[in-house]
Amino acid sequence: MNAVIGAIAGDIIGSVYEHHNIKTKEFILFSDESNYTDDTIMTVAVADWLVNTDKSESQLVETIIRCAKKYPCPMGGYGVMFKKWLEKEGKSGPYGSLGNGSAMRVSAVGCYFDLFSLTNEYAEISAKITHNHEEGIKGAKALASIIYLIRNKYNKISIRDYVNNVPYKIEENIDRLRAKYEWDETCPGSVPQAISCFLAGNDYEDCIRNAISIGGDSDTIACMTGAMAGAYYGVPDYIMSKTLSLIPEDFINIINKLMLSWKRSI
Repeated sequence: MNAVIGAIAGDIIGSVYEHHNIKTKEFILFSDESNYTDDTIMTVAVADWLVNTDKSESQLVETIIRCAKKYPCPMGGYGVMFKKWLEKEGKSGPYGSLGNGSAMRVSAVGCYFDLFSLTNEYAEISAKITHNHEEGIKGAKALASIIYLIRNKYNKISIRDYVNNVPYKIEENIDRLRAKYEWDETCPGSVPQAISCFLAGNDYEDCIRNAISIGGDSDTIACMTGAMAGAYYGVPDYIMSKTLSLIPEDFINIINKLMLSWKRSI
């Protein structure tokens, strides 16, 4: 599943730049400190929910809590409100978040379903157990929908037209975006930017370099950008192999099961 691997690779590459933003495309992709963050754990948790449960909201809550407890973050960490939600094991319900956590974890939904309507339906489910704000749901649905469209051979012009109808304002010029962009962990403040970085890229690596170079919440922006770029271009072998070497075997098994589920459906 190139979208999921692409998301995880983006997260790992962005992990060292989240609190050390750089405003250039010239940087080392992987360093000795590069590792996966909560973005990868939650991405895999949603994939696990899709392939190993009945896909109910209650099962999603249980799966996310189990994965968060089982796999500590080597890098990064969960937001304050999400930590409280985990501590209460989801019993307090969603907390109205419009943060980008709903969008960064949704890539598997875009890979899984054969129907656009189901993609949107389950993207909303995946978001609203925590991020039940309109913008939190919108961000998740936008990312999952774009991955679905890519799977169905939509080109970038058609994807741009779709995004403009969401509506999100897309900055076409990455140099302008880089110059003006500041840290913003919300969906409306990071999802359109991730889409811009994808649309402006020439290949997977170029998209990721765009994402890191604008600064901000680098691991999450690169995770979202990487999901779209992975689906569109594929993930280069040198990035794929390094990424797989840094994640637990359990994650790889879930991703492989997701791939088999998708192949059976086409």
